[in-house]
Amino acid sequence: MERLRQRADFLAAATGIKVPATAFVLQARKRTDDGPVRFGFTVSKKVGNAVERNRVRRRLKEIVRLSDTNRMQSGHDYVLVGRRAALKLPFDRIAQDFEGALRRMQAGRNGNTGSR
Repeated sequence: MERLRQRADFLAAATGIKVPATAFVLQARKRTDDGPVRFGFTVSKKVGNAVERNRVRRRLKEIVRLSDTNRMQSGHDYVLVGRRAALKLPFDRIAQDFEGALRRMQAGRNGNTGSR
């Protein structure tokens, strides 16, 4: 898994599929190549001061690191946009939300919109 670092990559991912969750918004975009999965993390100043933003970012990075990589498709960029709720939610709940967001994203790609 590689990291997104260029602003243009983050902006491109923002134009793709978006799946909201309590602690984050998951954005994804299919690239033109079949390279490895790339992840980006962003937390705006609305979330809090630098200490709080870094804490949210660290929690999101750890969730991605521990997650099952089978759900992530090669040739895709994923961006996790942190929300303030990530500061208070239990780590296990955020991990469950991440797995659920990946499932919903794949269901949306396959044309199964499901019920809301």
